[in-house]
Amino acid sequence: MQKPSVAELRPVVHPEGVKDRRSGEHWAGRLYMRELSLRCDPYLVNTRITPNQLTHLMVVAGVLAGAALLVPGLTGALAGALLIQLYLLLDCVDGEVARWRGQTSVTGVYLDRIGHYLAEAALLTGFGLRAADLFRSEGGTDWMWAFLGTVAALGAVLIKAETDLVDVARTRSGLPAVRDEAAVPRSSGLALARRAAAALKFHRLVGGVEASLLILLAAVLDLFGDGLFFTRLGVAVLAGIAVLQTVLHLVSVLASSRLK
Repeated sequence: MQKPSVAELRPVVHPEGVKDRRSGEHWAGRLYMRELSLRCDPYLVNTRITPNQLTHLMVVAGVLAGAALLVPGLTGALAGALLIQLYLLLDCVDGEVARWRGQTSVTGVYLDRIGHYLAEAALLTGFGLRAADLFRSEGGTDWMWAFLGTVAALGAVLIKAETDLVDVARTRSGLPAVRDEAAVPRSSGLALARRAAAALKFHRLVGGVEASLLILLAAVLDLFGDGLFFTRLGVAVLAGIAVLQTVLHLVSVLASSRLK
């Protein structure tokens, strides 16, 4: 079959509003990855590769990004960042292929969500193990950093779960899907605090793309510093952000109209 052109694909795989989803579209997707994925789609839509198989590859890329961080030095951090970019590309491509073929499914949505949980947990856990310096030749491994990385990973997963469980609670109560405007807290004080947090965007640092770039920056700085100082500082910062954001996000959900 003839490959469809980018012009033919765009209105189908990028329907109106897909790039404007407040909580469903990553800034990197809007900035560059959706355009890159659109140019990969023509080579995939007529193959036997299914959207769910692409999602499986996405999960593998995300988990491997965490594993890559066990490689010491700049090499591991760079490999992790590149694998997260591949993960993001596949996260775009799987849905686009599904829309072109009319093969969107509940299973695909479920696998996609599981993939996000696993990838971010693996990346942050790998960051903690990297900071613990597992392959240090002298002395024992400092497991405190591995623990903090696990805390960051758990926080990232819980933040996503707090969002996803809103839909679970509403579905089990017979309510329709939540609207974006329902996310605004009913209290004016909390609404102001939420807008301030959104403006600072510090919570995004525990996301896969942002965390991988921070890890890469820390690795570069460590080349000019003393040991793993910046890597360990990064782990501590991400663990603190994850714990704080887990609590704040839960308060935001409970204080909004999302459960009404």
